[in-house]
Amino acid sequence: MKKIDGHVHLIQEIAGLNGKGRLNALGDGEAIWDDGTKIKLIPDGWGDTNLTAESFLAVMNAHSIEKAVLLQGSLNGYQNYYTYQAVQRYSDRFIGAFAVDPFAENALAIVRRHVEDLGFRAIKLEISQGGGLHGYHQITPFRLDTDTRMGQIFHYLADYPGFTVTVDYGSAEQISHQPEAIAILAARYSQLDFVVCHLSFPDDQHLNFLENTLRLFALHPNIVTDLSAIQDILGETALPFEKSRRAVALAKEVLGSKRLIWGTDSPWSATFNSYEHLAGWLEESGLFTEDELADVYYGTANRIYFKESAVAAAQQADDPQN
Repeated sequence: MKKIDGHVHLIQEIAGLNGKGRLNALGDGEAIWDDGTKIKLIPDGWGDTNLTAESFLAVMNAHSIEKAVLLQGSLNGYQNYYTYQAVQRYSDRFIGAFAVDPFAENALAIVRRHVEDLGFRAIKLEISQGGGLHGYHQITPFRLDTDTRMGQIFHYLADYPGFTVTVDYGSAEQISHQPEAIAILAARYSQLDFVVCHLSFPDDQHLNFLENTLRLFALHPNIVTDLSAIQDILGETALPFEKSRRAVALAKEVLGSKRLIWGTDSPWSATFNSYEHLAGWLEESGLFTEDELADVYYGTANRIYFKESAVAAAQQADDPQN
């Protein structure tokens, strides 16, 4: 079965930043935050202090993954330019999103450069309190649908119909969790596609909360969700991932297979569960028919991220500064 990994992070150089400070590479795939928190970021054999395009292509080839979506996150540090280079080099395998800190003085200029010069047609907004903007901009919490800085960015992106906005807003106890804002934006900008990462952070003890969120999303056909990292979120480190199965079953019931994107959130998630298990568990779950699996594994990501216009823009991009 054809597969697109809809949530991947390449790492040219570890440059993480969140509420724990900066992330510093230690080697052997390990890293340490400034506050002393140590993590295993990269699986053994994938890279000591980085995850290159070539290294991840080897993983993809070993597991028959046709294409991958390259996203950004504060955990690894924004890898915008390396993503641009990887997509340029392997345009048949990768498509990418860029990231921007809206609090930067030149935020809108940064957005314009990545869209107009570097050919991006997707933006990743890592706003979570746990790992993103709300972790190091706590004095100024903001909502995506009312913040004037974000308003400028969305107004600009609306001039590119089909542009994809991918959002990680963290779990329900975080101030950054704002599914209502996504619904408002989806109605306001019907020409844009919105992807909510990690199935909106499910909690197996509160599936009613997840159902309310999904039913809110169901009203807006331009909202989809990816299924990446839900095993980590639900604390599952062994098949058959029953908690994840319950959450995905609910998502299928409310949204349908054409609004779900499989992804792994590699490399970090592949340190908790093997890439093989992350890639194959949905096939073993019994949740989907073959046609539905084709949607979740390939069709939805291909429709949302690998639009003909997005692929063409990436292929035709030519950085005037290089």
